[in-house]
Amino acid sequence: MKLIYSLLSPYARKVLVLAHELGIVDQLELVAAVVTPTTHDPVANLHNPLGKVPALVLADGQAIVDSRVICDYLLDAHGSASLSPDGAQLWRMRTRAAVAEGLMDAAMVVRYEVGLRPQAVQWKEWVAAYEKKIVQALDFLEQSAAGVATPIPSLADIGTACALGYLDFRFAHLEWRQGRPRLTAAYEALAQRPSMIATQLS
Repeated sequence: MKLIYSLLSPYARKVLVLAHELGIVDQLELVAAVVTPTTHDPVANLHNPLGKVPALVLADGQAIVDSRVICDYLLDAHGSASLSPDGAQLWRMRTRAAVAEGLMDAAMVVRYEVGLRPQAVQWKEWVAAYEKKIVQALDFLEQSAAGVATPIPSLADIGTACALGYLDFRFAHLEWRQGRPRLTAAYEALAQRPSMIATQLS
């Protein structure tokens, strides 16, 4: 399988962390792409009509796009029940995973507005609104964080850790740890896992 990815993408990192946790990362050929809203990477465009990363290309040439869909595929093909619980726990986990994904989305919106748009035309109210979404997502994840780290992380744990790692990488000034001890403790435990260390954003 080929994974079209970027070292700067928290979405691609989420897929890579899952692949490490499933023990299949050696089955992936990593193909780097450079993607922004204003550039077109030929490799990303070849496998994803939206020109985004990550994209997973199977051995038969079929491409699977969107990190959530790729993670679902990897769990289906190489799955571990501990990474995706059953019953009521499943829906709590998937809700946390969706909020973590939304946290990534909001952070990327702010990053593109501040990092790519000329300062003279940046929309400050837009940035403030999305930074509020970041704070609200962090507060939700704090309230729903486990008191102690589980032996094997769920998809929600992986997504949350990758989102928080992205905040450390791009938004250190937000100081997300302040007032969020449970989330901080959960993240610090997850950050020590080999899967997280091997996929640090750079």
